[in-house]
Parts: sequence; C-alpha cells; structure tokens
Amino acid sequence: MEIKSKDYSILYDSVTETVSCQGSLRLNGMDEYAPIVQLLNDVADHDPPTLTLNLRNLEFLNSSGINVISKFVIKVRQKGTIQMVVIGSNSIPWQGKSLKNLQRLMPKLQLQLE
Repeated sequence: MEIKSKDYSILYDSVTETVSCQGSLRLNGMDEYAPIVQLLNDVADHDPPTLTLNLRNLEFLNSSGINVISKFVIKVRQKGTIQMVVIGSNSIPWQGKSLKNLQRLMPKLQLQLE
C-alpha cells in the first residue's frame, strides 16, 4: 500500500509491518487526510503483532496530521493486541515534542528517537 504526491509519500511494507512516512504533510483538514487515515486503518485491521511507524524522514506534519497520527495510536491501543514502535529523528524539531506525546496516548508504545 502506498500513497504518493510531490510533497510526501506514505508506504506500508507488509513484510516488515512498517509504515514509513517522508516529506512534508501539509494537507488541509481531515478530508484531505482521508486516504492516509484509510491506509492506517487497513494496517491496524490486519492485527500485526508489532507495527512500526517510521517518521524519521517526515520533515513537517501540521496539526491535522498530528491529529491523524494520534487517532491511529489510540486505535492501536484500543485493539490491545499490537505492540507499536515509533521511530523519529532528533534532528527534526517537531518530532521530539510531538512524538513523546504519543506515549501519553499509549504508554506501552516504544519511541525511538535517533
């Protein structure tokens, strides 16, 4: 599963159970994020034992995008069967603060800032 535009790409690798996001997500509102929400929901519905969200190459994520990621983390937490790992980058300013907040939504989430 893949969503691509000139500004960003979202790729799901079913072999490694990893969703990789890169580029800059500056979409306007939840309507424009709908295809990404659908991809994330499809991934969660497969119930992988471990799911990795690789954000280390995502340079920008607006508030609507943070909302999408937060709702996804809550959905995974509610399932109760998936161990979630989020990989981020210390060199991208928004990630340190925003990704740590995901641990409040899902205390068992493993956060790796590289």
